[in-house]
Parts: sequence; structure tokens; C-alpha cells
Amino acid sequence: MGRNASSTYQTRDRAIAVHPRLAMQHWGEHASVSRQEEFERLVAAGDCECDDSLLLTVRRPLPGTLFGSGQVEQVARLVTEHACPVVFVDHQLSPVQQRNLEKAWNAKVVDRTGLILEIFASRARTREGVLQVELASLNYQVSRLVRSWTHLERQRGGFGFLGGPGERQIELDRRMIRTRIKAIEKELAQVRRMRATQRAGRQRKDLPTVSLVGYTNAGKSTLFNRLTEATVHAADQLFATLDPTLRLLLLPDGSRVMLSDTVGFVQDLPHELVDAFRATLEEVTEAQLILHVRDIADPETHTQAGVVRETLAEIGLDGPARPPIVEVWNKIDQKPGIRSRPHEAIDGSAVALSALTGEGIDELLTLLSKWVTQDAQVLQLRLDAGDGRSLAFCHQHGTVLAQRQAEDVLEVEVRLRPKDAVRFSRDESGLDRLRSA
Repeated sequence: MGRNASSTYQTRDRAIAVHPRLAMQHWGEHASVSRQEEFERLVAAGDCECDDSLLLTVRRPLPGTLFGSGQVEQVARLVTEHACPVVFVDHQLSPVQQRNLEKAWNAKVVDRTGLILEIFASRARTREGVLQVELASLNYQVSRLVRSWTHLERQRGGFGFLGGPGERQIELDRRMIRTRIKAIEKELAQVRRMRATQRAGRQRKDLPTVSLVGYTNAGKSTLFNRLTEATVHAADQLFATLDPTLRLLLLPDGSRVMLSDTVGFVQDLPHELVDAFRATLEEVTEAQLILHVRDIADPETHTQAGVVRETLAEIGLDGPARPPIVEVWNKIDQKPGIRSRPHEAIDGSAVALSALTGEGIDELLTLLSKWVTQDAQVLQLRLDAGDGRSLAFCHQHGTVLAQRQAEDVLEVEVRLRPKDAVRFSRDESGLDRLRSA
């Protein structure tokens, strides 16, 4: 007797990975192999080991099982041969397909969405991250309540508007899940308000935000740590970082920006996760500059870049209103010969570097300094030595490049944005003073 299909899989369970290739999708050989390798890395990230892997061409997807009857039997034989308690399917399954396949294979069946949700659930650390993953999981589960208690229906049917006991159990579970969903959404709304307050505070301090985005395992967290000397968890695994992190980054010219590290994207990222992580992804949508980190050594780097662009468009970052985007071609230590591609307007530029070795980091910092100061003006101010208000304004809203006191006059060289520079005017005594806003 095999394991009950309704049981959840355990840490380091042995598994079968099934890779459906729908004929209508016109898979290229290299893209298909790359997708297969990525999915098996996802399985490993979910703390399971692949005993076997099967690539199946699906000419006509069946609504009940996705696969043809012969393919279902082929997988069933593998499950029996390896005594695997779980089968991962690299495709989104409908609730009916999942249930039918579990019966046919006598094993737990997890589709691509369910696997990614499992990984996210195991990696989330902050309260916000846990809430977001739970919300995504509940939205996924509520559609999976497909007559799980049909054995009760055989005992007694329903009458008219009054459903049988199985139907009442499903509705009860749905009600409980929806109640929990509303509670989580309420908590996440508070998180969103808190983030908005924090962003407003940064704007008052004139701290522009730069967000790192990219395909999972592109090296965002390694780059983040290299730039900010932080200790964000970075590993050669998919979805090593889930919880957003922000750090102050001091640039070589004295300018400052707020750098944010975000969750990586992946092909077919579940909509439930995109929706649930909107509070986190707002850090990206509100950024003034986006650094798109690419693993330039990966053969599928162009496909991965397309996935990132599609995801950015899904959260509203497309069209003329989007912030400038700079591509960061990471891992040049694995692919020598890659050179940066500067662009006059910064938007569209590409910087080649290795976050691991540090090669090219100075070039990125120089570009960030250029972006921060592209519209700035350098003023030579003469302040009254006792004018602490004007000096504090210079430090808060600009970059003080030099200052020297001569008797009762403080000479300050400061870089300010145009809207702040016009706040200063020189009086008849030859001193600069800060006018009220």
C-alpha cells in the first residue's frame, strides 16, 4: 500500500520530476534543457531529491489529466519503481488534474506553482514575508477545494438548497480560508502604509532609492553585500532572498542613495505571489533608478531578461513613466571578454562586473554618482559662521564637498539639486542666506 496521496511531502523526500512540453509552445532544444535544469534546481531548493526525471511531449492537453493515458501510466510505473511519495510537474495544473493524477500515481502531486509556494514558505523570515507567502498559499488553496470529501456524498445526498455534508465541509473550509485572507490583507495594508511613511521620510531627506531586480540567482544579494558591506544571505540557489532589505549606500563623491534588494523573478512566477508581494514590490515601483542584474554567463540570459521585463510590466513598470533602467551584467569572472555599454542618458546603459571578485564595481559606483548628480549644481557659499540653519540644509539636502572658516565667514562648497540651489541668495553684506520655502 503506497503513501496516502493527501499527505504532504517531507524534507529530502525522493521525488520524480515530470517536464511536460506542450507542442503548441514550440520549445527549442536548448531552452527545453535549460528549463528542465531550472525546475530540478527548484525541486532541490524545495528540499527534495530527484530519483528520476521525465520529459513528455503533450500534443493535446487533456482537461482531466493534462497527459495522455499512456504517459500517465508511464509515470505511474516510475513512481512504483522508485517508491517516490511525491511527483513534481513543471506546469500549472488545474485542481481536477491534480486530484486525478494523485489518484493515478498514488503519490502527492505538486505543480510548478505549488513548488514555488513551498520554497517561499520555507525561506520567508520576516513577519511581512511570512504573511505574503501565507496569502499567496491561501489564494492557491481556495481553488483546490474540489470535493475532497466525496466519500460523505455517497452516504447521503443533499436536498434542494441544502448541500450534503461533503459540500458543507468544503464551504466551511472556504469560509475559514477567506476569513484568514481578509485578516492577512488587513495586516499587509498596514505594512503598505508603514512603507509609504518610510518612503516619504526618505524623500524629505532627498534620498533617492535604487532597486536591484533580476532573475533568481543572478547575484543580486552578492552585489548588494559588495556595495553596502551588508550580510544579506547570498547562496548559489534559487530564491535565496525573499525579504526586502534596504541599506544606505555612500558613493565615492559623497552622494548617498538608498539601495534595496528584492525577491528574484522566475519563469511563470505564480500570479498569487506577484499579487501577494505587491507590498514588497512597491519598493521597486517607487524607485528612482532600477539596476537590472543579469547573469551574463548563463546561456539563457536573454530569455531571463525577457522574463524580468515582463514581470516589471506586470507590476506597472512600463511605458514612458517608468524610472531609468541600467543593466548590470554580472558574473564576468565566468565569461571574460564582456565589456560595459555606456549610454549618454544612463537609461539603457550596461555595466559589466563581477559581484564576487569586485571587478567593475568602481565603474558601477561612478555611474551611480553621475546619475545622482546629473542635474546638480555646485555652489560656492559664504555663510555667516553662526548660520547653523543654512549649513544644516546643505548637509541634509546636498553633498558638502569642502568647507573652510575664515574669521566670521564659513566658506562652503556644496552640490545641490536646482530646486534647492535657488533657495540661497546673497545679501548686501556678501553673505549667502537660506530663504524660507
